[in-house]
Amino acid sequence: MFEELNTVVLKSDIKEYGLKKGDVGTVVHVYDNDKALEVEFIAATGKTIAVVTLTSDDVRTMVRNEILHVRGFATM
Repeated sequence: MFEELNTVVLKSDIKEYGLKKGDVGTVVHVYDNDKALEVEFIAATGKTIAVVTLTSDDVRTMVRNEILHVRGFATM
C-alpha cells in the first residue's frame, strides 16, 4: 500500500515525459486504495519534471539497500 510522500521507483519508461525505468519519484496523492497515484518526478535542482497519474503496478517502493543513480535529462 502506498502513502503520500513515499519514494517510488518507475517500473518502465514513460516516453511522453522523458522518464525511464528506475527513475525515482514521490507519491503526492493516492486515489481510492491505491487504484491510482499521482507521482512527482523532479530534477536535482528541485524543478518538477512531471507529475504523472500512474497505477500502483507502474511503480514499486524503494528497497532499503538500493542506491540512487544520476542521469542527464533533456528539458522540454
